[in-house]
Amino acid sequence: MSLKDELMSERVSHLDLSKFCQIPKGTAVRAALSEMRQNKTNVCLVTEGGSLVGIFTERDVLTKVAATPENLDVSVDDIMTANPITVTPDTSAADALWLMDDKQFRNLPVVGRDGKIKGNMTHQAVISFLAARYPVEVLNRPPNPDLYPRKQEGG
Repeated sequence: MSLKDELMSERVSHLDLSKFCQIPKGTAVRAALSEMRQNKTNVCLVTEGGSLVGIFTERDVLTKVAATPENLDVSVDDIMTANPITVTPDTSAADALWLMDDKQFRNLPVVGRDGKIKGNMTHQAVISFLAARYPVEVLNRPPNPDLYPRKQEGG
């Protein structure tokens, strides 16, 4: 089976969707950043009543907060992307990946038909899936990865 066929048959629900944190609507940007650091992630899914209402990412921080530090104390609602595009757990990994590529997303929330957040799809989730399935082809490690040169290269 080819990589394309493999990704077409694999569902998003089978990928690692754990790289995210959740914050309630109205949270200050400063608190959202703290939550992101604590969870070692680059994305917060913003919720209201258990439903996804927005997404706040490191890209938002770089484009909307870094140059304007006073935005650290505003509500994340003013900076996040409201009503983000989502996929369901039954979406094929290939379709989700193509959507991410087409829309230039780094994070794609996965929401069940019941409206509950199931996770966050990233490119790393796809890479990890492929690396587990095709370790030799994907990792392409050198024959002696622990071998280091004895002297510095160059003149």
